[in-house]
Amino acid sequence: MNQFNKDIIAALSSDKDITLNEVLRRQIEVAANQFLQNELTAVLGYEPHTRIDRSKDDVNYWNGTYTRTIDTEYGEINLTIPRDRLNKFQNALFPPYVRRTDGLEEMVIKMYSKGVTTREIADMVERMYGH
Repeated sequence: MNQFNKDIIAALSSDKDITLNEVLRRQIEVAANQFLQNELTAVLGYEPHTRIDRSKDDVNYWNGTYTRTIDTEYGEINLTIPRDRLNKFQNALFPPYVRRTDGLEEMVIKMYSKGVTTREIADMVERMYGH
């Protein structure tokens, strides 16, 4: 049994302080970070820390990482997004400058267009997100 299954069982047994949302949030965070690393590996054509011939001008190589926090329906996930030297890597998983993935803005616009008052929308958002 892998660690993910053990975490789900522990969350469902409710003996631990961990919730099922926290288990899913952690798993999404790990998977997204691994996906980003694999995506840059595919773009560059070699694994990180591989020795390559840098004498050519057109050789692109790894250039560190930067962190970014994204709000999801399971909570905040912390991403470590890799960079390349020639700045050709644009990840396909998260568009630039996006900080939320749950469609809150679209939901508010749809509710308002259906005639829900702004006070009711604010109360609903406060119940869902706590602020």
